[in-house]
This record gives sequence, structure tokens and C-alpha cells, in this order.
Amino acid sequence: MSLLLLLWPLLLTRRPEQGSPIWARRSLILLITLLTLRYLHWRCTSSLNLDTTLSTLLSLVLLMAEGWLLLTGLVPLWLAWRRYPDRREQAVQQRHAWLASTWRPCVDILVPTYGEPITVLERSLKACRRQSYPNTTVWVLDDSGRTEVEQLARSLGCRYRHRPERANAKAGNLNDGLRISEGDLIAVFDADFIPQASFLENTIGLLMDPEVALVQTPQHCINADPVMRNLAMERWMLPDEESFYRWIEPVRDGWGAVVCAGTSFLVRRRALESIGGFAEDALSEDFVTGIALREKGWRLLYLQQKLSAGLAAERMLDFVRQRQRWARGTLQSLQLPKGPLRARNLSWGVRLAYLEGVIHWVNNLPRLLLMLMPLCIGLFGVVPIKISAAALLELLLPLWGTVLLSIGWLNRSSRAALLSELTGWVLTVPLVSTLVLRPKGFRVTPKHQAHQQGGWTWSLALPLVLLSGLNAANLIGILRQGTRPEQLNAEGWGLGLVWGGLNLLGTLVALRACWDPPQEDPTPWFAVETTGFISHSGAETETCRISAISEKGAELELQPGTTTSAAGKAVLRWDGQPTPLPIRPMAWQGSRICFAWHEPSPEQREALEHWLYQRQGCWVDREPPTEWRALLALLKRALLGAPAPAPLRRSLVPIASGTEILSGRDK
Repeated sequence: MSLLLLLWPLLLTRRPEQGSPIWARRSLILLITLLTLRYLHWRCTSSLNLDTTLSTLLSLVLLMAEGWLLLTGLVPLWLAWRRYPDRREQAVQQRHAWLASTWRPCVDILVPTYGEPITVLERSLKACRRQSYPNTTVWVLDDSGRTEVEQLARSLGCRYRHRPERANAKAGNLNDGLRISEGDLIAVFDADFIPQASFLENTIGLLMDPEVALVQTPQHCINADPVMRNLAMERWMLPDEESFYRWIEPVRDGWGAVVCAGTSFLVRRRALESIGGFAEDALSEDFVTGIALREKGWRLLYLQQKLSAGLAAERMLDFVRQRQRWARGTLQSLQLPKGPLRARNLSWGVRLAYLEGVIHWVNNLPRLLLMLMPLCIGLFGVVPIKISAAALLELLLPLWGTVLLSIGWLNRSSRAALLSELTGWVLTVPLVSTLVLRPKGFRVTPKHQAHQQGGWTWSLALPLVLLSGLNAANLIGILRQGTRPEQLNAEGWGLGLVWGGLNLLGTLVALRACWDPPQEDPTPWFAVETTGFISHSGAETETCRISAISEKGAELELQPGTTTSAAGKAVLRWDGQPTPLPIRPMAWQGSRICFAWHEPSPEQREALEHWLYQRQGCWVDREPPTEWRALLALLKRALLGAPAPAPLRRSLVPIASGTEILSGRDK
């Protein structure tokens, strides 16, 4: 009978959450909460295995881990009970009001850098210099003190600063820039982030309210993260951070608890000065700085509009270390006077919203326990939970079915129900080591690195190899016990078989994700679907279909019967009448050809970079594909492997094709 409850989420999710009345969201939150509490009541009263000391201990450990994850999983749902804003329309209105006013603040754009490749930094600085709002000064805050960085800054018309003592990492660098600059507003971009030309024009208007200290915008990545790339799942998976910027930050905005994300934000100088600048005593200076502003009574707003993009970590080890650093910084904030526990003048809702970020990292410990718990069934013959077929149908399936059907709808298609857990399989063991060992030191995430050979990240792979071996032995033990059914009840045997099988599958897929393929050229390529036109000297224009594009070239498919496009001098343009770019062929595969840009002029290069990175609306919110199809694609790649990226077989991130004119200005 309880399975009939699944009809409610099936009915509600036929309509997008954004267009549904708030009672629809609240009804699902209430339903999930009631099903969770009912399930936990049964777990506490009827499911514990108290037959022996060992079974009692394991059963209680499982109950605590499961209960913690279920109850903390309700926290973000109940935070979403309140209405939360989408400020995109407000930003448009405020922009018009600001343009109609006489307020034209001076804006200092701070770009802290420490060892990033010159190519990456140049891309960022050019975009900062090409802001459509003119009253700006770009500061390159170079903690590496490289001569080539100073030369680049001077050549692009930026101010250069290298402080004599590199103390307090990024926060110290930003505070040094704060002291030597004079602008009314401060924009901050990491050295790999590329702001769109209209970034400032879209955000300054929101600061016309004198109570607003900071406007945070989403972070978007122009390359696939290692989990997506290593499994060739770019088409099927969303980036790991997508749910944070499309759901969690808007929900926190509803409580007035926006998290400063360290880049792609605009802040009022007077607000920063009121708290003594960026928090230098924090590993996560952005997180603590935002809380300090909130403690002082300032408002922080979140504009859910992708106005900049940067680089994701490219190797699995760098990806994991980056998350470990975030976890360390968030946990360290608990000890600080301006952290989420000790900061004053915060309401319970604001404090809980900030603490939910801490809970996210702590949850890796009970998650690891759930990964290990099935081993006791096959290896020790102990079932840590007593469950009957009736309980499975009446309690467990309605709860998990409702969650699986609802979660993608509630988070506005920013996170898949099952596929998104893949990253957790890779991260759980390293993050637990961070929670337990508390390692010290700070490591900048390498970006834009070429790797001629692929290889395993053994520090990540070995724990997964061990877990896979244990899970395989566990399954063998369960199957052997199945030949002697008197040792286990039928439900316990079936539970162990399914649970252990899923665990083995998860560890094997995570293990496959730890193999980094070679990357000879780290230049990001983008998936597009647009019509192109190839023109030859003295020949007719040929129509083609462009499928990929980058700073280096384009990949396209010729129309049937076309054979002349691979030879001779030619230029390529595409929908929207962009500036034609000279091309030369690099690789062929049937009717598909990879072209490289052939000595474009500086004007053509600038126009291309604008189209790729700076035009309005080029970064889109993707909808996750049908999950069962994505899971089938994942199994295929995990079992059969994925080919290494190469011309006509690249790792691609989607970009909006648009119809903007490739002329250096937004349409």
C-alpha cells in the first residue's frame, strides 16, 4: 500500500519545479521527512540484530551511520522549505536603474596568481581588460614574482604587484591588493577565471542598495572534471559543483547565508574594511570572510547567472586534493571566532545554513561505514540488519523510491539521483583521511598541464583495489552461504547479495575513474551544434555542421559528396555572421575533419576569444540526461574502457551556439 505514495512524486515531477507552486515542493519535503522518520522508527525498534555481542555492535554502528546520513540529508530539504530568490530578473531591473543613475563607481579587479601558466593568466587578464564597463583598474597580484608575469601585465595595461613577503596565502595577497588599490568596489577573479564582458554591468546594479556588501556569481568550468573526463561521461554527467551553484547557493540566499566562493564576486570596499579585510586566519578565507560580513549586518546576494568560467582540476589526484583542501578549510572554520559556530548576530537559520556545508564533509565518515558494512555478511556471517520482505516493500522502497524520483526535481535538475554518487565513491576514503589525520600545508591546484602518458593515481586506486577485493571475497562468502540457507535467512542472504554487489560495482567504477588518460594539449574544447560555412578563394561556399570548437581550431562534418574542403586556402564562419577565420586541415575521419586556425590576425583572435568566453549567455545550465541511459553508458565505459582523447574524439564541454556577432561586443 505504501508504494502508492510514489504516485505523488511521479505526478509533481511532470512539471518543472521552477514553474510549480511552493506547496508542491513543501509537500515532497514533508513526504520525504515522514517516510524517513517512519523508517528510522522501524530501524530503532524492529530491525536490530541483538543475537550476539558482535552482531549487536555492528547493528548499532550501522544504525548510527544510516540515521546520521538520513537526518542530515533532511537539513538541505528543510532549508529549501522557505522561498528562495532567483535574482536574474532583479539584476536586469537594477542594471537599468543603475544606468539611469549617475553612480559610476571605480572598480578594482584583483587577479591573485601563484604559478599558473602564462597562457591561462593571459586569457583571464584579457577578459578583465575587455569589460564593457570602462571605469576599472586590473591588478595582477603575483605571489610568484615571475618576470614574465610582470611583462604580461604591463603589455596588457594592467597594474602589477609582487609583495615582498608571501604571508597568509591568498587572503594575504588579496589584502595587500586591497591596501594599494583605491576603487569603491572590488571584483576578484582567480587567475584561471574568464569573466564575460558584461560581468560588471550585470552585478554593479545590485550594489546600489547600501546594505549589500557582496554579489556572488556561479563558478563554471570550461573543461570536464577528471571523473567525467576519465570515464568519457561528459555528455551524461553534470559537473560536481553544479548542484551547489544551482540549488544550494540559491537556497542559502533565501536565508541570507550566501557563501562567498573565492572568485567571481563583486564586493564593496567599505564592507571589507569594516571587517579588517579578507580573513587571513582561515584556510577557507572566502567562506569565513562571507560569514564575517554577515555578522556585521551586511547583506550578501547570489546572482544565479554564469558570468565567468575557469578551469577544473585536470588530474584525479589534483581533483581530490582540491576537495581535501576545501574540507580542511571548512572544518577549521568551526574553531574561528568568525566561523559558523562562534560568529555572533546570526539567526538559527543562517547558522544552520552555514553549518550544512560543514556537515557535507563530515558525512564522508558514516558513508565509509556504509561502504564497509556489507563485508560483515559474507566474511563474518553477521547480518547487521533484520529486514523482512514486508518491511522492504512497506518501508524501505517507498522511502528510497520517493527520494530517487524527487531529488532531481527538488534541486532543479542540477544533480542526478544516482550518477552523482560516483564522485563520492572516489572521494570518500581520501576525505575520511582528511577528517581523521588533519594534514597541514597548502597546495595550489595545477591547471592547464600537458601529460604525454596516462597513468593510475595509486594513492587513490590502492584503497579502492583493497575495497574491491574485500567486496569480491564478501560476495563469494555470501554465495557459499546461499548453498547452506540454514545459516542465513532468505532476506539476509538477498540483502547481502544486492548490497555487496552494488558496493563491488561502485568500487570498480570508481577505480576506473582513477586512471588518467594522456592529455597532450590541455586547451579546452567545446561541444556546439551550429551550421558553418567554408569559403575558398574563387570557389563556392560549402555548408557544414560544426560539432566542436576551441582556441586552436574546429571540428566539423561536411555534407555528403563534398571533397574539396580539405585542400586549398579557406576560411570558416558560422551562424550569426562571425568574422571568418583562416583554417587548415589537421585530421580526417570520413566526412569529419579537424581544422586548425591558420595564423589568424590579432583582431580575428580577439573576436574568437570573445565568442568562446565573453559573449552574454555562452555558459548554459545543462539538463541531466535520462538517468537509466546514463547508467548504461557508465557501465559500458567502466567495463570496456574509454578511448583516450584525440582529434575528432575529444573531451567536450557544451557551450551555447548563439547568434551573437563575432565582433568583440555582445549583441
